[in-house]
Formats: sequence, C-alpha cells, structure tokens
Amino acid sequence: MTKRKRQQGYYTKRMKSVQEGSNEEVLLADIRSLLESSKISDSGTTGDESVATDSETRFERFSQVEVNISALSSIGDGLGFASNKPDHVFVVPFTLPGDVVEAKVVTQFTNDRYTLADFVSVLKPSPQRKDTLVRCPYFSKCSGCQFQMLSYEDQLAHKKTIVEKAYRNFSNLPPEMIPIIGDTIGSPMQYGYRTKLTPHFDGPPGSRARRNRKDGSEQPSFDQVPPIGFMVKGTPKTMDIEDCPIATDAVREGLKQERRRVAEELHKYKRGATILLRETTTKADPQHQNSASTTDDPNSVTKEADSGSLNPHTRHTNQISASTPTTKTYITDQNATSTEHIGPYTFLNPAGAFFQNNNSILESFTSYIRSHILPPSSPQPSTTSPTTQINHLIDTYSGSGLFSITLSPLFTSTLGIDISPSSITSARLNASLNSTTNTTFTTGDAGDIFAEAKKRYGNGDECVVVVDPPRKGCDKGFLEQLLSFKPRRVVYVSCNVHTQARDVGVLVRGGRGLEGDSKEYDGKEEIVGGMEKKVRETAIGEEMDAANGEDSSMGQGETKPRVRYRIESLRGFDFFPQTGHVEGVAILQRVDEEET
Repeated sequence: MTKRKRQQGYYTKRMKSVQEGSNEEVLLADIRSLLESSKISDSGTTGDESVATDSETRFERFSQVEVNISALSSIGDGLGFASNKPDHVFVVPFTLPGDVVEAKVVTQFTNDRYTLADFVSVLKPSPQRKDTLVRCPYFSKCSGCQFQMLSYEDQLAHKKTIVEKAYRNFSNLPPEMIPIIGDTIGSPMQYGYRTKLTPHFDGPPGSRARRNRKDGSEQPSFDQVPPIGFMVKGTPKTMDIEDCPIATDAVREGLKQERRRVAEELHKYKRGATILLRETTTKADPQHQNSASTTDDPNSVTKEADSGSLNPHTRHTNQISASTPTTKTYITDQNATSTEHIGPYTFLNPAGAFFQNNNSILESFTSYIRSHILPPSSPQPSTTSPTTQINHLIDTYSGSGLFSITLSPLFTSTLGIDISPSSITSARLNASLNSTTNTTFTTGDAGDIFAEAKKRYGNGDECVVVVDPPRKGCDKGFLEQLLSFKPRRVVYVSCNVHTQARDVGVLVRGGRGLEGDSKEYDGKEEIVGGMEKKVRETAIGEEMDAANGEDSSMGQGETKPRVRYRIESLRGFDFFPQTGHVEGVAILQRVDEEET
C-alpha cells in the first residue's frame, strides 16, 4: 500500500470517528474558520488533490516549532501559525491570542491542515496573559484547567464567543433568526467552587495484560504508590495531583486524606481505581447550634465553613450566615447521600449520581430561568389562581428534580420525567422534603416520553417544557415527540452549546431537515416586509409532517398547520471557571402559522 493510500484510508476512518458536537468537530470548525479568514480556504480540495497539496507540509514528530497564536478555539486551545507555514494551523493548549510560543509537534492531520502540539514555553507573552493569576502548580500540564492565566472578565467574554460560534456553525440557521447572545453570567466563586472530583490511579505495570486474565497467573502488585490524580493534557498518562484549587475546601481536604489512605492500603489493590470525592452540606438546627454536625461516612472530614477558612479570593461569596452555621464534609461512597442547599431548597442525591458541581452559581442560575420561563408579558401565576395560558411545567431529563422543584411555585402543576427509576426516586424524595405539593414525577418511556403529559394536559398549549439533556443532546425521536406535543415555550439548558445549537435549529425550522428524514430540504425563503425570516424547505419526509399534525395528502392550495419556534434569548453561564466549558440557556417561544 502506498503512503498516499494509507493517508487516505486513515483520513476516511478518522472522519467516521468524529462525532457530531464533539470537541474534534468543534475544533475542526474553528480551524476552517481561521484558515478562511487567513484566505487559505480548504473548500473544494478532496481526495488525491488534498493529499498531494498537504504532503508538502510535513513536521517531524516531537520537533519544536515557534508558533504565533492568532485565536482561541471553542475547546480552550490556542490556534496559530508557524512563521513559514501560513496554510497550516497549530493547536497549542495553554496559549492565548498574541502569544508567541515554543510548541512540540505531536500529531499532524495533513488533510485538515492542522497539527496538535504540546505547549513548551512562552517566547513572547500576549497582552492578555497574566501568569501571576495562576494558582495551581500543575497548570499547563494537567488537563483540568485552560484559562488560569486569563482574567475572569476575559474568560467570560471568550465564553460568549463560544455560544456565538456554536449557533453560527451548528444551528443551520440564518443570522437573522439568531438573537444577540447575552453576556455570560459568571460564577460567584472562580476558585474553590467544584463540589465533586474523581481522581484516579492506574494499576501496576502489566496488570492489564490479557495473558494474566486468561491463564490465571498471579496479578502484578504495586511496588510503589502510583500517581493519583488526573490526566496529563493530551495524553493517557495519569499525573500525580496533591491538591486542586478549583475544588471546595472539603473536597480538597478529602483529596489529601484519600491519597494517604490509598498509600496505606496499597496492598489491597490489584488494579487501578477511581476515587469519588463529593461534598455534602449540613445546616445546623438554629435551636441546637452548639451541636456538632457529623456524617456517617467514616472516611469523611468535617470542616467548619466559616468565613475565616475561605480563600481570600472567594471569601465574599460565602453565603453562610451567623444564624445558620454550615458544616461541609466529603463523601467517598457513591451510594451515600449528599445534601445540596440552593436558596430555600434542599436536595438529597446519591453521591455518585449526577448533580451540578458548582453550588455557588445554582441560585442565580435557577433564578434566571424562573424569571424567563414565562412570556415577558404574562403575569406570574400562583398555584391557586393561575392567570396565564401557561399553567403547567414539564421537566424532561428531570434527574432529581432541580427545575421541577425550584420552578414549581410558578405553575398549577409540574411534571418531572426521566427514564432513570433511581432519579425519579430521588426526585420524589426531594419534592416531599421541600413540601412541593403540586409536583409529580414519573418514569418515562423513551419511545413516548410525553405519554403522561398527554393524559394530563392533552396538548402543549398550556405547557412549558424544560429540556436538559446530556452532552450528546437530544435524539431525533425526542425532538419529533417534542414538536408533536407543541408546548407553548421551551427552555433548553445544555452543557454542550454545540449540540444545543443543532437541536434548537431543528425546533426553529419546525423539524425540517432532521437526520434520518426520507427527503432532504434544499431551500430557504424570506418573508417580505421586515418580518422575521423563516426557513422553508422544498421537500420533506411525511414522517415529520405527521409529527407536526400535517397531512401530506392535502391538495394544492389547502392550508396545513405547522409548529415551529423562535429563539427569544440565548445566554451562557460559567459553571466551570478556569476551564473552556460554558453552560447554555436558550428560551424558545412557539410560533403558530398557516402554510399553503
């Protein structure tokens, strides 16, 4: 096999492995945009032509090259060019626009005109770079944080551009249909905020060898304490981490204690392990403030979270009052119960289950959704006397009930739906704990997720739906069901603004162009007279027409109802300061129209 064919075969295999909305796809979009802005577009070069063109740009692996950083990608890495190669992008972590850095070549993708490189050193710092802000000795090696050298104001500004680019690159919507992105809402705590860490360590050398599993030979044992921590950036290697300043005080103390425990009990381990460190909070009973708060977890460490124990940079964010002293501890048992307090609400969850990892932002986050979930012109109804068309909340992907419970005072009834029975068990417990009598939780069937809602409410005319899916976003079946149910409003919360943009684009287009449709759409049409631009495709499969209540057998000239949505607002929330992650909140309003 020739070198060129090997390159083409690898390229094809690699492209098949790129998942929609993944970091790699997002990075490729940023690279192509930078190449285009540099007037080096790779559009129209495919197959042999691409290989032949890019074979001239080759960099020896592990060689070092000087790179001028031009942009900051949506995944947090810097993008730049070598001085003699303006048609090839280098992806260098821990760098900022304006930096001139020394980088080490790791992996080159000639067809896509970029190279992944390791950061070596700064030759000339960017005006934005402030290394005095860095508070972690592992920064620029550990894969956890990307932006400790960047001011928090600049971090928030960058995260706004992440949301902007996500909707520009992945929504398939014209600019006129995407509103101005709101400023990113910052976290009250920029350090000491993370309530969960999962450090790990690898097994002894040879412990993964297949022969040891097959022939029953004795498993290798540790001869020294292995590195315990997180991954080295860009490698599968575990880095030894003694402390993590973005974690809460209780979790940081837990990391120290668990490292000691593993060292003492190393003889018990024959393979690697992941350690759970989850913070749990106990508010003292005001009538018994002198009573010490304890935990049933023998491995936990109790720390009084008074203002004197807080880091000077986060002291002002402490919400503990003298009248309600709070004790924070850590949990290592994933089946133990952790407690979170969000304003007046309390949530209990299995420590190993999902719950947002930055408690400091949750009160402002839920408050924002509370103030935007109903139409701006509608008064907020009480549970006894609703005065708006929207009386019901449906919380899909409800988990342990965060939105269902904190938003329940706005609605006559709230319905939380999740396909996980254990999540529904936790949600019902939390509803009882918070005395939310108008909230019901049910285990949903992925094939008919709105079955219970249809029984209760008929259709979505009086409903708002909250959607908070995992990183991969919503699948085709869920979006079809959502469009069929036709809720008046949709609040889409996501930890991946790129898959959110993709899904919101589907809802704005009324479902046209969903992956798997039997026909493709190929046209757009504008409404004349300054009205909002709408997207109309010239052909669509009967499946989506049926999902929207349309009859594909209607004759020419007959009208057929169609539902789609417009984006009322878009905004990011910074749940993870010092990192490249941003949480997105999209507020959608149903648009009812007649199409001929």
